[in-house]
Amino acid sequence: IQQLNSIGFIWDHLEHAWNERFDQLCTFKAQHGHCLVFQYEAQYTTLGRWVNQQRESYKKNTLSSNRIQQLNSVGFIYDRCDHSCQNEARDHVWNIR
Repeated sequence: IQQLNSIGFIWDHLEHAWNERFDQLCTFKAQHGHCLVFQYEAQYTTLGRWVNQQRESYKKNTLSSNRIQQLNSVGFIYDRCDHSCQNEARDHVWNIR
């Protein structure tokens, strides 16, 4: 087991894939300042699908607490509509003043 670990053997492919996408999300946020990845943007299709899967898993209560903590740590938005509505309301209040 130690020899396999020493050469970077991947024991859990699903966990490894999730961590790779999470790292991509962190890079996206560093570049764009947010985690709102849209799957229809050609260069982010795969990451956008993954982001949507995380939202769906969260809604179904099937996302582990560890993954929720990781996503929360980067400011992940679970409900785009709520986020958009809050921003629109905030912008509306600022425009009134």
